[in-house]
Amino acid sequence: MLIHSVVPLLLPAHGGAEVGDDALAPWSLVDLFSRWELSTPVLVGTTLATGLYLFGVWRLMRRGDRWPVNRTICWLVGVIAFFIATSSEIGVYDDTLLSVHMVQHMILSMLVPVFLALGAPVTLALRTLPRRPRGWLMALIHSRLAKVLTFAPLVFALYVLSPWALYYSGWYRASLEHPLVHEMMHVHLVVVGSLFFWPLLGLDPIPGRLTYPLRVLMTVLTLPFHAFLGVTLMNQTTLLGGDWYPELHDSMAWLPDPSADQHLAGGILWGSGDAIGLIFFIVLFSQWVRASIREAAQVDRRLDLQEARARAAGEDSDRFRGATTE
Repeated sequence: MLIHSVVPLLLPAHGGAEVGDDALAPWSLVDLFSRWELSTPVLVGTTLATGLYLFGVWRLMRRGDRWPVNRTICWLVGVIAFFIATSSEIGVYDDTLLSVHMVQHMILSMLVPVFLALGAPVTLALRTLPRRPRGWLMALIHSRLAKVLTFAPLVFALYVLSPWALYYSGWYRASLEHPLVHEMMHVHLVVVGSLFFWPLLGLDPIPGRLTYPLRVLMTVLTLPFHAFLGVTLMNQTTLLGGDWYPELHDSMAWLPDPSADQHLAGGILWGSGDAIGLIFFIVLFSQWVRASIREAAQVDRRLDLQEARARAAGEDSDRFRGATTE
């Protein structure tokens, strides 16, 4: 494949799991936080994202404005989830066990983007940035690039097709062998997920916001794609990554059979994708119901106001006719 042939010429190879004293111990969910693999870009990025967001909240509170606590919590959950997925034992074993990588994939492509979008950082930035930077942000929001990147058919195609491109090209093997490509894959999953979920949640003033029926439809349409890809991985005999996992299995006896691990990875993709998608569908549907209730209340208030004005105009007319008769 083109990617697989070009990348080795540009990047150093990934060391992979080592054998001997530094060999990885058997994977255990109980030991999820017992071993960390800290990356400087991840540590700096998550610290910066957390600090800037909390600074914006502090500026709002300092001038007496309110910011919903649940939005702050959602943002922190999204940042922490990204850090855990890339730096905890999930990140340590993500190139050793395909099933662990698939857990990481779902966290980065679904959970992290949803929680970051629920934090409404664009709205926070517009309320706290100085005048000139706020103008730059507004220009970016209304730019042609932003409109293209939030165009519903495009982001839907990117979201449902990018996993197929990742696993059925040289890109995935390159991510196993080269650290930079590995980190780029993490960023890619979060960016594509954000492009998909941000307009669907509709909390930030960005282009591409859809009506609630279309949001629900797009969410429902993603479910078969996750399921089909998961089932395909479960049933195929060709191993993802070529001989990468069999070679690791030969050097670390505790590793499961690569075919069995790939079957488990497909099941994780299928089951977690459908579960998270259904939860997101429920969130969207509840937003739709609340928006309909608010809209109905606004219509009722407008009709009541019109009725009150008509009644007042009628009373004034009656008094005028009475005064004229006298």
